[in-house]
Amino acid sequence: MISVIPINTIKSFVYRNEKHDNLCFLNFAGNKANDMSLKITGKLPSGKDLERISQSPNYKEGAFQNLSPTPMKAEGISYWKMIREFFKKHPDTTPPGKLPFVKTNLEKLYSSQPVIVWFGHSSYFIYIENKKFLIDPVFSGNAAPFSFMVKSFPGSNEYKANDIPAIDYLILTHDHYDHLDFKTIRELKNKVKRIYCSLGISSHLKYWGIDENKIIEMDWWDTQLLEENIKLTAAPARHFSGRGIKRGQTLWSSFILKTARHNLYLGGDSGYDSHFKEIGNKYGPFDIAILEAGQYNKMWPLIHMMPEEAVQAAVDLKAKALLPVHWGKFKLSMHPWNEPVKRVLEKAKTLNLRVQTPRIGEPFTFNTDFSGSDWWENIE
Repeated sequence: MISVIPINTIKSFVYRNEKHDNLCFLNFAGNKANDMSLKITGKLPSGKDLERISQSPNYKEGAFQNLSPTPMKAEGISYWKMIREFFKKHPDTTPPGKLPFVKTNLEKLYSSQPVIVWFGHSSYFIYIENKKFLIDPVFSGNAAPFSFMVKSFPGSNEYKANDIPAIDYLILTHDHYDHLDFKTIRELKNKVKRIYCSLGISSHLKYWGIDENKIIEMDWWDTQLLEENIKLTAAPARHFSGRGIKRGQTLWSSFILKTARHNLYLGGDSGYDSHFKEIGNKYGPFDIAILEAGQYNKMWPLIHMMPEEAVQAAVDLKAKALLPVHWGKFKLSMHPWNEPVKRVLEKAKTLNLRVQTPRIGEPFTFNTDFSGSDWWENIE
């Protein structure tokens, strides 16, 4: 995510991409950083909210903590090295043309089997047991506090809030801009019946005008009974949070969506660690694991997974299939835009793991076979 730090002497601003600890420079003509007060940055927990979340066993020394020590950057890597690397010209970080997509009428979508629709990056829709779930929706076309930054690839943002039907359950894994989108949340607020999110995120939502009676926050290992036949459990992830300078004031989570017949792992953002095996042993096996596989770099190896680690995490979770996400929409790293899916497929072959690779907006079930449909190749 991105925060802004003023440098008064030159009437410019430095923003730090705290997701990757990169420093970048923005120039503005004005004298003051009015953007700092924009509602898009949200609001940190305070008062009773802060008192409540500080009781969590995962909240220590004034911030939420990972299960394992998790530095934001690799040892020996400086911010300046990150700047130099980030601003170098890296090949193929964006698609050469418009991405193919499928425009599905989600209102009329029906199946006796669970259906998943991926919207690019980490946003997706799940139809299961006649209920509609929406996870981390970002439909504004960018993943940053400024609309001209981190823009979506052509063809990756064809779904808008108007295309989304009434949602029974909105799940929010953490508060980074590429997962919690101010504009999308505001546009969906009257379509969503209930919101389940990680601890602390309600402070942002209430500040944005969301009815607090709709919101249920969850700590790691909390379980909520959504319906007689549907349970939701929050589980650990290895990441961090924050929409401004201060990190760790809201929790980051993965979620387990379990029905009488099916079991899904909704991964959010996470670096690789032993928690995947622990979750697999406690709650597996899973019909599918939806795991991040993009925006990685050796300079920040612990907060995002390499594609091969995502495959191993799916195996640790005892998942029958993997949907790799966190790619295909935004440039948040320096790797080729379609490298994540290629590396995932290569590693999955060696571990005999099924990988689901739908086009953006293309509905699929657990048994859909996408072999041979390499849509990310030959984009023009």
